[in-house]
Amino acid sequence: MPRLFAGLEIPAEIGQRLANLRGGLPGARWIDPENYHVTLRFIGDIDGISANEIAYLMSRIERKPFKVEIRGLSSFGGNKPRAIVANVEPSKPLLELQAELERLVRRCGLEPEGRKFTPHVTLARLRDASCRDVADYLSVRGYFPTQAFTAEQFVLFSSRASTGGGPYLVENSYELCAGVRAA
Repeated sequence: MPRLFAGLEIPAEIGQRLANLRGGLPGARWIDPENYHVTLRFIGDIDGISANEIAYLMSRIERKPFKVEIRGLSSFGGNKPRAIVANVEPSKPLLELQAELERLVRRCGLEPEGRKFTPHVTLARLRDASCRDVADYLSVRGYFPTQAFTAEQFVLFSSRASTGGGPYLVENSYELCAGVRAA
């Protein structure tokens, strides 16, 4: 059974700038830059028939390319920090694409996503990192000048069952087109 998710790839040059922020945080397991992405919808472990149906329906999405802005760093997990992330500006086109993917996946019979969509790029997963260490790290490296790119496609990724962080494989990519196809 494939474990799937839809997302946006991060351009290599931005990934390298993000990778330069690695280090200096006890308990951090840093993600390899080639695995940086923005998850639009986690799909999970599904059978091949459902995977093919989802892949087909994704090919029917018609959206224009849009600007993606990565602004600053933060952490997830509150008093029990679990990740260091680069924040992604929740622009209208990004939110609309995510909402369309959510509707599509639910139409295929999957449960609704349990968490509110918070666009981000995971840089590190944390294990036993103290709030103080995370605060210190963010005070030193938390200012990250805005990095922008144009999303010209979204991707269906697969991953093997693991504790997270990749490797991720591109199963299919879907172009975002400036023109609209005739129905």
